[in-house]
Amino acid sequence: MGISIRAWSGLPFEAVLVWMTVTYATVILFEVCKLRQASGRTLRDALPGVQGSLASRLFLFAPPSLLWHQPSSPPLPGWQSPGETLPLPQPPLLDLNNVRVMRGSNVVLHDLTLQIHADEKVAILGPNGCGKSTLVKTITRECYPVASEDSRMTILGEERWNVFELRSLLGIVSNDLMSFLTTAATGLDVVLSGFFSSAAVLPHHRVNSTQESAARAALAQLEAEQLAERPVCEMSSGEAKRVLIARALVHAPKTLLFDEPSNSLDFTAHASLRQSMRSLAASGIGIILVTHDLSDIIPEITRVLLMRNGQILADGPKEAMLQRGSLSPLFGTQVKIERRDGYFHLW
Repeated sequence: MGISIRAWSGLPFEAVLVWMTVTYATVILFEVCKLRQASGRTLRDALPGVQGSLASRLFLFAPPSLLWHQPSSPPLPGWQSPGETLPLPQPPLLDLNNVRVMRGSNVVLHDLTLQIHADEKVAILGPNGCGKSTLVKTITRECYPVASEDSRMTILGEERWNVFELRSLLGIVSNDLMSFLTTAATGLDVVLSGFFSSAAVLPHHRVNSTQESAARAALAQLEAEQLAERPVCEMSSGEAKRVLIARALVHAPKTLLFDEPSNSLDFTAHASLRQSMRSLAASGIGIILVTHDLSDIIPEITRVLLMRNGQILADGPKEAMLQRGSLSPLFGTQVKIERRDGYFHLW
């Protein structure tokens, strides 16, 4: 039966070992002297007689908080059972280090550094023109960083990705696609187009039953089944946005990236969008929200990055970042902030 020792009072385990060693030596010396005095034996002769009572003596000397426990008890931090393989730490979903991106002759992202893990709920907040859209296009490989020895960009630890494989990790909900949603294609067609990286199902595309089932399931997840057969040109902007989210969901990505999702939405559609985002976050999907509007930031988001002039100005917990002292310089004007029902509002 295996036995392990649990450290007490927050001391490091090494300190426990030192204490045990000193105590062990003290008990041995005590027992040797006792036996020598009683029997007149030499030190060499007395040592074997110590073993019989040593364990009980040592237990009595130990403080009550030093507990002996069975292997079924929680192991010590860092403990590894024989033959057990510890899981390797998962690399960040996105890892950008000193990334510089140019659009024409203009530097839009200035040596930008950030890390985002797959299960995080993160908002990137900044005014229009701060480089948010370029950051999104850099993540989706529509823009590429300037080559430099100290610059690096990886997705789950890899610098090169097949775009089709990348869609199972990161789903994109972008306003760039909204301009394509003016055709007679149905909602189901648009969702299915996510399998072909197109705006609709074209004549040469072949849709199988597995893909159609996945598309209908994505619409059902957003409670938008009624949009499957409706032409996109007859949808409201809010309904079209839900179809785009379903399109990003067909590959069951670990994380969804929303790029300015509330643009062109009225109050009702905005409220519906936020509810959809909350449901997705609650289901375990990671959320990366890129926005200029504080009211887009759903309560489930826990981390906020503040972006201005192509740089990350601050990065931290939501409550610490969404303060007047941080947001006034971010937007270049004096602002007031109100929090209600888990949402922040700015004016």
